[in-house]
Order: sequence, then structure tokens, then C-alpha cells
Amino acid sequence: MQPEARSIILVRHGETALNAARVLQPAATPLGPRGFAQAEAVARRLAPMQPGAIVSSDLPRALQTAQAIARACGIDGIETTPLLQERNFGDLRGRPYDTLGFDPLAMEEAPPNGESAAAFADRAAAAFAWILQRQAGMTRPLVVVSHGLVIGALLRDAITLADGGMLPERIGNTALTIVSPTPPHGASLVNCTLHLDGALDEGGRSLSGG
Repeated sequence: MQPEARSIILVRHGETALNAARVLQPAATPLGPRGFAQAEAVARRLAPMQPGAIVSSDLPRALQTAQAIARACGIDGIETTPLLQERNFGDLRGRPYDTLGFDPLAMEEAPPNGESAAAFADRAAAAFAWILQRQAGMTRPLVVVSHGLVIGALLRDAITLADGGMLPERIGNTALTIVSPTPPHGASLVNCTLHLDGALDEGGRSLSGG
């Protein structure tokens, strides 16, 4: 589908080896081989939409995804911001999700040296305000590359779903969500991974956050 000229296109990063292994990720985690291929696939899908700029989380897995999109779309330069980083799980990073005995992605309190749910929600709200400022002077779509929990927070707190629309249970790797830049910031597409063929589909088992 072709988005409206000034759309905001939210993109989750490609898969990492730790996503696939269901491990909470240290900040420096890069894309894995399938994640790079997923990034190239979403880049090919985005190129005909002719985005005017790309902004990204400064974490490697997001930035590497943004770089693939920039190459395909002929965009020089990617603006990064820590506002778009994944929620910080502090000392839980590097630990297998399934051995913890609780769901860290849903915890309200801050893990040791990490970020509480409330602090993360405030940061996601600040990230959306920053995105709207960047889009305000543009005449073409803005691509925003971020993380599963960030996009989930925006869908919950800042974006209006179509009547009857439900929040997705998880955000897929390189999933697209297309949002209007004007209030009430309606979503015309949510969590779409049609660009991934069978070999690139993550299968729904990898972590969608952390």
C-alpha cells in the first residue's frame, strides 16, 4: 500500500541471535544473519513509498536496520536518538527469558539498574513528540526504526487504531505500522510483515522486546 504523503512509518528492527534464543538483549546486540536479510526485505518494500528521511534508535540492531533502508531508499544520513531505545532491563539483560520465572516485559518496577514501566512510558511519549517534530516540516513519509516494546507503547498510548482494532500481542521483526502525523494519529496499517517470505518469518517464538 502507498501511505499518505506525510505518514509516519514505524519499523521494528530485524531479528538478532538473542531474539531468536529468547534472551533479554544487552544494548550492543547486533542483527543476526536472518535479521540482516529481513532488513533488506523491508527496505525493498519501503523504497517505492519514497520516504523523505529516517530516524532511528541508536542501538546497533535498530541502526543496522535503518542503514539497509537508507541504502534502498537513497537517503543520506540517519538521525538517531536514545529516546527510541528499547526499555532498559538493566541487570536482567543477557539472561534467558524462560528461566526467569516471571515476565520481565510486563513488570511495573524497575529491574536493578534498569527502567520502570512508568519511566519507559514517559520516554516513549517523549519519543513520539520528537517524531512529530521531525515530521512537521516534511512532505514525504518519515521512517522511524525502533524496538518492539517502544512500538507497542506508542500503539497503546499515542496511536488510534481503527474501529474494532486490537493491540497486537507482539510486534514482529521488521513489522510496519503506518500512522497519520495529525491527531488522532490513526493507524492505517499495524504490525505488517507481508514482506517476509517463509524463510525470513521469525515464527512468533522470538522475543518481541527486551
